[in-house]
Amino acid sequence: MEPPVTPSERILELDALRGLAVIGIALMNVYVFALPAQAYYNPIAWGGDQAIDRLVWVASFLFVEDKFRTLFAMLFGAGCAILLERAHERKWQAHFARMLVLFVIGLVHATLLASNDVLRAYALAGLALPFLVHLAPRPLIAIAIGLMVVHVAGGILTFGAAVLDWARGRVSSDAMFFVENNFGANPSAIQFMLEQGRESLSERIDRRILGIPDQLSTIVGSIPINLAAMVLGVALWKDGMLGAKWRVFRLQRLAAICGVLALPPLAILAWWVSSSGFPGALAGVVALVLSAPFDMALGLAYAAFAIALFGTRGPIVQRLAAVGRLSLTNYVMTSIVLSAVFASWGLGLFGQVSRAGAFALAFVPIALMMVWSPVWAEKIGQGPFETVWRWAAKRIGG
Repeated sequence: MEPPVTPSERILELDALRGLAVIGIALMNVYVFALPAQAYYNPIAWGGDQAIDRLVWVASFLFVEDKFRTLFAMLFGAGCAILLERAHERKWQAHFARMLVLFVIGLVHATLLASNDVLRAYALAGLALPFLVHLAPRPLIAIAIGLMVVHVAGGILTFGAAVLDWARGRVSSDAMFFVENNFGANPSAIQFMLEQGRESLSERIDRRILGIPDQLSTIVGSIPINLAAMVLGVALWKDGMLGAKWRVFRLQRLAAICGVLALPPLAILAWWVSSSGFPGALAGVVALVLSAPFDMALGLAYAAFAIALFGTRGPIVQRLAAVGRLSLTNYVMTSIVLSAVFASWGLGLFGQVSRAGAFALAFVPIALMMVWSPVWAEKIGQGPFETVWRWAAKRIGG
């Protein structure tokens, strides 16, 4: 396995972009810890009674939800490509070892803390990257688009019956029962999730361990969209954009084009769901399927625009870069902080705050990572979870 990248070899803009992605993920992950699962996508399910809560939902849907997850996945793909390029021998073995260890870290993270952990999906999707990194940017972009088409097509097949039943007013069908329980405002389903969210740590561990097979089926279903973002990240690394090699005007032009392509459709989708009264059928298909291509486009816009701004290399960029160097640790630490605030073994605020209140509390872990990351990065270097990841992968992959 290759030695760690020294500070002089790191690309500041890439680290800062990774830090921005981790911060953005915290702004959506807070809802997993604070509110019943249905409320993650549906503001009327819980905690959305006030106008400010609806405004927070609109802003999150347009600018946050899945944009930063996409950005994080893009950077994960680029990071894997960098390591594969640097490796001189046994690079495939080392890569697969890294993915195995990352999957285990994600499994533990999901069991103890965050049920929506993305590390498991990244690890599984990342298994395909060694087969693709040798390709040129254009074929990689074509593959990313193809994977997005697969995701959207699969989502339409999954939600299509529920949307048709909703349109026809068939509220008692099996498809409608599924979407209302998972994405709607069904009182009994919400009460069940409220009770589950207040369980003890031991109860949670038992439940999550028993649910691992079901989790894996959901994770496998998310591989196309996550791999699409990773492959796009590889393409942008090979084309020089993520390496901060593009001119500022070219970056700004890409950001503007992607923003124009993404924001009007997202606004239309938000209006459609809201004006329809947030039925579970629409809330699910819009959030998970129909918005996905535009989420990726806006994530790409963020990457281009941020890299253009990061060229100044000011103190904020330096601080973001420190957050990005410790991205895995900060991702897990966010879950630890939010659990301390909302879980029964912490302050127990689950289900006790509004959507706007939860959004505001997301800035607690964000502030902490902005404060502690530069100090740790300067004094020690790698974060503790990055160290564990590298050490365990080296033991397995050699």
